[in-house]
Amino acid sequence: MEGRPRAIAPPRELVAYYGRYAPGTIIISTEERRLYYVLPGNQAIRYGVGVGRPGFEWSGTRYVAMKREWPSWTPPSQMLRRRPDLPRFMPGGPSNPLGARAMYLGGTLYRIHGSNEPETIGQAVSSGCIRMTNDDVVDLYDRVRVGTRVVVLR
Repeated sequence: MEGRPRAIAPPRELVAYYGRYAPGTIIISTEERRLYYVLPGNQAIRYGVGVGRPGFEWSGTRYVAMKREWPSWTPPSQMLRRRPDLPRFMPGGPSNPLGARAMYLGGTLYRIHGSNEPETIGQAVSSGCIRMTNDDVVDLYDRVRVGTRVVVLR
């Protein structure tokens, strides 16, 4: 990897939004690798995200079921079968792969979470979770509440 340029996460920005979703909705475009948080007045905040790699893509409507600051991580059994080298548990903190914040999506194993690998933002590399930079996930976390609608589009 020496000498190769590192990916840079796309900047968070305020954009015009004229879609069909109500203010307070999170929309994730896996094709664009962007997350939109819809605001009043035909605006949205657009964030760069990392999405599921081939074979781990998904779509649908969910909701934020739980929020955690500096969450601990217990890899799901499916992930441990693929990657037996992973730890069985990691306490929250800067080296934890869930980063600074996590919003758990109801009815799934997936989360919108921070990342200690900002170079993966804008890439399709996860096992289905939506990754954000730690700065961006803290910003989004402070805006949303438990129950927020999350729409994932492919």
